[in-house]
Amino acid sequence: MNLLKPISISNAEHYRWGENCDGWHLVQQDKMSVIQERVPPGCAEIMHYHEKSRQFFYILQGEGTMAFEGESIKLKHGEGLEIPPRLAHQFRNDSEEDVIFLVMSVPKSHGDRIDIK
Repeated sequence: MNLLKPISISNAEHYRWGENCDGWHLVQQDKMSVIQERVPPGCAEIMHYHEKSRQFFYILQGEGTMAFEGESIKLKHGEGLEIPPRLAHQFRNDSEEDVIFLVMSVPKSHGDRIDIK
């Protein structure tokens, strides 16, 4: 009997964040999480950092911007960016199309987020 099952946004746990953004938990473990997210044009996260979690953002479709205090980096389809713990960052979509990406966190980032006001 095979206990492994394929996972996708059609059968993963879904959540909404921000005004119109979507997230799907593809892997949900304490030591690691993988989330697929969709961010519509003009939407963004709040600037924040993680005490312990190291994250990797990988763009599947569209173009997103990762902002830091004083600079930003555009990420296109097929590009990724690693964010170390304690680095304040904000993902946003400045384009005119949805951006779809994966964010991998080690350990999981939920419960490890500090918003910067």
